[in-house]
Amino acid sequence: MGIFLFVFFIFISVSGILLGWKKHSAGILLPATTTGISTNLAEWLPLPELEQKAFKVLHDSVGNALSIKLDRIDVRKEKGIVKFIFKNHLNSIQLDGATGEVLQIGLRLSDFIEQVHDGSILDDYFNTPSGIIKVSYTSIMGVALLLFSLTGFWLWYGPKRMKSSSRK
Repeated sequence: MGIFLFVFFIFISVSGILLGWKKHSAGILLPATTTGISTNLAEWLPLPELEQKAFKVLHDSVGNALSIKLDRIDVRKEKGIVKFIFKNHLNSIQLDGATGEVLQIGLRLSDFIEQVHDGSILDDYFNTPSGIIKVSYTSIMGVALLLFSLTGFWLWYGPKRMKSSSRK
């Protein structure tokens, strides 16, 4: 079983290390969050207007054929910015909430790494309902890691226990 799971443990460990470093990767894995000019929401442009600006920037600056389907809109009031994160590709756009000015166009490689890490990339590829591959994968890998940890501990502790009991 260990030989079969070895490849998956390598994927999980390498992707886990990369995810741990994503905010410290100088923008390589995850674009840094920028800062806008105002944290006062009353001074901000309406969200639908910011959304349309983000779509225009995506098509004008990144690629006209890219989907505008959003995964999420991340409003960072304390930073004065709005992040538009797209569903079908790794691009993101950060706009100033007050002016609509483009603060950053970035590639979120960390989103891809996260999909590899948790197995959801296979759910997306095979278009499976309810994320069943992700749930199965994380359950199998979690139980396997727990069992390997427990048996590894026993292989270390068992001989020590036997050695100390034979001295009595």
